[in-house]
Amino acid sequence: MKLLKRFVVKKNERGLLMSEGDFVSMLEPGQYQRFDWQDRLTVTTFNLQSPLFDHPLAQYLRGHEPALVEQYFETMDLAQHEAGLRFEDGRLVELLAPDSRRLYWKGQVEHGLQRIDLNQGRRLDDELVVRLNRPGVAGTDLVLLALVPAFHVGVLKIDGVVAGLLEPGRHGYWRCGSQVAVEMVDTRLQALEVNGQEILTRDKVSLRLSLVANWRYTDVLGAHGQMSKPVEHLYRELQFGLRAAVGTRTLDELLEDKQSIDGSVTKHLLAHLQGSGLEVSSLGVRDIILPGEMKTLLAQVVEAEKAAQANVIRRREETQATRSLLNTAKVMEGNPTALRLKELETLERVAERIDRISVFGGLDQVLNGMVSLKAG
Repeated sequence: MKLLKRFVVKKNERGLLMSEGDFVSMLEPGQYQRFDWQDRLTVTTFNLQSPLFDHPLAQYLRGHEPALVEQYFETMDLAQHEAGLRFEDGRLVELLAPDSRRLYWKGQVEHGLQRIDLNQGRRLDDELVVRLNRPGVAGTDLVLLALVPAFHVGVLKIDGVVAGLLEPGRHGYWRCGSQVAVEMVDTRLQALEVNGQEILTRDKVSLRLSLVANWRYTDVLGAHGQMSKPVEHLYRELQFGLRAAVGTRTLDELLEDKQSIDGSVTKHLLAHLQGSGLEVSSLGVRDIILPGEMKTLLAQVVEAEKAAQANVIRRREETQATRSLLNTAKVMEGNPTALRLKELETLERVAERIDRISVFGGLDQVLNGMVSLKAG
């Protein structure tokens, strides 16, 4: 019995007629009838809105059906040193990697290819960078797009090697088999804290110190050319300088002159950061924390010192008061008028403490009863 098969290819489609998986012919839009006695024929259709022909037969058609490929496909083949910009109706839609071999269906849109020679440099021109920052472009993983903020510079590294500095703005570079990275560097004055450093003094007392340093880059490219991580290098040098300053002094010396630590660390940095591209403008010890038992002992020492000082002051005041009384007595001994004034002063002080006074015998009797001088 004869078996008649019917196939339909729509206007926005193309079809491949296959016999047991083997290519027979290309089908354009239309209706088709084929006798298939052994049920071997099949048709695979392709929507032209997805123009890429990504099919196992692509390589076969290239090698054995060049005329058919020329008729139905747009060929986009790139060399090893080339990248590609694919356009549809003049609009950029895709980035193509080196060594790409692509077939795109003709008929739906007008295709275009712009070749980029990577041997001429990996930097993208400004217009392309603007286009790639808009949505709708495929293959952007082939490029690095970097935005360098104001007051920053970008350190460009290609395969781990510093390739230059990027000014503030948008930049783009082809990756394409290479590792391309941009490290953002703030060129403003910055603060770096070195916290919780446990250090032994020269007399074996454990201290915990914190240090703050204000620093900036003086030569960004030079710093990154010498050190993989300049900020970590600066942090370590601050640690080393702080340990050297504390380890060579006793606890008493540190407590009496904290500024000596700042000067010692600054001197260390001037010697070890010369020509590094880094500059420390100022630094200072923020905290010096003693262990608990040392705090107690130090508090006791301070308390004893203050008590001794208070005792000395009290004795000095008592001596001065005694001398004053003696001088007053000598004056009154030979001066009745001074004695009388002292009596009146004493009476005034007594009157201030008494709410009510009853006087018998006159004022002279009161004074004579309160103050009596023994003749010498």
